[in-house]
Amino acid sequence: MPKVSERGTLMPASPIRRLAPLANDAKARGIKVYHLNIGQPDVPTPPAALEVLRNLDREVLEYSPSAGLQSLREKLKEYYHRYNIDVDVDDIIVTAGGSEAVLFAFMACLDPGDEIIVPEPAYANYMAFAISAGAKIVTVPSSIDEGFALPPVEKFEELITPRTKGILICNPNNPTGYLYTMKEMLQIRDLVKKYDLFLFSDEVYREFCYTGAPYISAFHLPGVEEQVVLVDSVSKRYNECGIRIGALITKHPELKQNIMKFCQARLSPPLLGQIVAEASIDTPADYMLATYNEYVERRKFLIDQLNKIPGCYTPIPMGAFYTVVKLPVDDADRFCRWCLEEFDLDGETIFMAPASGFYTTPGMGHDEVRMAYVLNKADLARAMKVLDAALKAYPGRTI
Repeated sequence: MPKVSERGTLMPASPIRRLAPLANDAKARGIKVYHLNIGQPDVPTPPAALEVLRNLDREVLEYSPSAGLQSLREKLKEYYHRYNIDVDVDDIIVTAGGSEAVLFAFMACLDPGDEIIVPEPAYANYMAFAISAGAKIVTVPSSIDEGFALPPVEKFEELITPRTKGILICNPNNPTGYLYTMKEMLQIRDLVKKYDLFLFSDEVYREFCYTGAPYISAFHLPGVEEQVVLVDSVSKRYNECGIRIGALITKHPELKQNIMKFCQARLSPPLLGQIVAEASIDTPADYMLATYNEYVERRKFLIDQLNKIPGCYTPIPMGAFYTVVKLPVDDADRFCRWCLEEFDLDGETIFMAPASGFYTTPGMGHDEVRMAYVLNKADLARAMKVLDAALKAYPGRTI
């Protein structure tokens, strides 16, 4: 048989989805599976978004412009201005989800062998997209014992080489829920400015900040406006992950031209998704507030329940809707598989994402999992009972 590509062989399997076949097998056996593995909210999509689909009045579902519908980009500009993100329509490029925005940013900014510095644990797909671009992710480990705060800026500077092209942050953070402070953001800004780097900033979860501190965008940092490459998505804030609409925002003139070549090669982002996204931007404030308050309640409930289970520990996430949890197990990957393959409590089990897949440093995250608190509190309560029972029964328990 022909040999497959080395790139494909090196591509990591998703820690969020790679155990899905085991979950499907468990469901086929009649087991109810609580999905804590993936950021798929159960909150209903805004009525205005669904209504525009029901009343779609088009005879042809045509290509859109490669940069996205002009009307959607105009509305996105207004949306960003609400957050004091001063961008023009021409700075906004619509993508097929935030994932395509990351991929196009890497493809347009990086050459094979170039390096990006990323605090870890980090969203697992960053590594996959870097491999797609032939680039290398260089990580700076953060610690669960320090609440996943940004590592000292000196640690970043030690890793800068002639191949370093950028620093990537996710704020609020996936998978940890950490929210970067202004001091931390300014330290990153100073490094980006000093070494003339790109600052890739994934800000998909800006609506979900749970502290009194203000949300800080990379575009709020003075002096690096043309070095910022912002990644966004409507999936989480409007609970419409399936429409696959994101955005890439940059003021860098040459970079915009580069990105548009990739956009033209894939023709256009999804038309129906853009129509839904545009309607969603008019979502009333009471819907957004209700969604926010629901996650505040879920966060408090889940963190309280987790930290009551003997041997479990998680810091309080300050944003997004994820948390990384330390478990009293010998191997979290093995434990997650065991929960799906061998364990159930009264016909129920849980699906978690092993945290090792969010690290690149060998051995890190071996006893940690990422949980998404995207289920209602009744389901979260039941999932925590299942977790407690599973930890008591697991043969590789460490305490």
